[in-house]
Amino acid sequence: MSQVAAATAPEETAPEEPAPEETAPEEEVPAVAVVPDVALAETTAPAEPTAPAEDAAPTESSAQAQAAPAATQPNATTDVSRETSIDPGGTPLAYELADETRRRIALEEAVLPRPAQTRVLTISNQKGGVGKTTTAVNLAAALARSGARVLVIDLDPQGNASTALGVDHRSEKKSVYEVLVSDLPLAEVIQPSTEHDDLDCVPATIHLAGAEIELVSLVAREQRLRRALDAHLASMDEPYHYVFIDCPPSLGLLTINAFVAAREVLIPIQCEYYALEGLSQLLSNIELIEKHLNPELRLSTILLTMYDSRTNLAQQVAQEVRDHFPTQTLETIIPRSVRVSEAPSYGQSVISYDFASSGSLSYREAAAEIARRGAAKTEESN
Repeated sequence: MSQVAAATAPEETAPEEPAPEETAPEEEVPAVAVVPDVALAETTAPAEPTAPAEDAAPTESSAQAQAAPAATQPNATTDVSRETSIDPGGTPLAYELADETRRRIALEEAVLPRPAQTRVLTISNQKGGVGKTTTAVNLAAALARSGARVLVIDLDPQGNASTALGVDHRSEKKSVYEVLVSDLPLAEVIQPSTEHDDLDCVPATIHLAGAEIELVSLVAREQRLRRALDAHLASMDEPYHYVFIDCPPSLGLLTINAFVAAREVLIPIQCEYYALEGLSQLLSNIELIEKHLNPELRLSTILLTMYDSRTNLAQQVAQEVRDHFPTQTLETIIPRSVRVSEAPSYGQSVISYDFASSGSLSYREAAAEIARRGAAKTEESN
């Protein structure tokens, strides 16, 4: 009996062996409780049965690719508003380039209105070097490119406008001098400009420097240019849309002839202090001519030129001009530009010389603004 008990004793203790199997799940429980869901997905994905190593790699990368958009998409949709503008780069140059691109697109899509009658504008300022000739040439070129027929009358004895438009103005050529002194018809001195097919020019020669003295003794000395211009426009089947008269830097008889011939005055003002000093005298002369010689004359446009945004003085002058002339001052400002200064030496406007430059863009915007303002005033008067 003792031998049977000894033989059967191991059989009674055999069920105690599965004890390690009961403790195995207890060791896995803390791992499940501590590891996050994403970690579990990464750790359990490779443990799939009979999955080769090549198949496991795409499964893991696809899990990460699905997790990444889920984490980034909510921020992209909630943090960005529809009203938020796209940041072009965060630097001043990037912002400037983005602004110029936007302005170019707006100009390309714009269709400028045509005036019902010829608009005659005198560009005048008795201070020299403020951009009178540059403004006359580039505004004329910009409007001609838009499809308008434009005439530029050069009344400055220096003949810079004639040079910029590619017109021959040597001393032996007939010019505006013969129109004023000898009553020569305007049609005999008009020359086509190399700038554009729709742009013509009445050149000025050196003889115009003596016209101030010769005009003193002539009858109706202040009306001579107006009579010649009105007669020429009346004889044309398709009159010009715009006539720009470039004046010398003075307030003599040549400038008075320009004021009498025009209906509008455009004053370019350099964004410096000295440019404001003579403005009151110029305005008083315009009032006198309007009262005694040309009731139709009015100051319609003031254009700020040679603007340097880096200086406080330029900003102060621009703001002061806008405060005194809020309706006449154009929104467009002409910046300082090397291209604008280089263009006349090639017998071109800055628009033809460098179409993509900031100076070209600004003058095209100024021309468009002048055209729209004229159309708006015509509608108001009707």
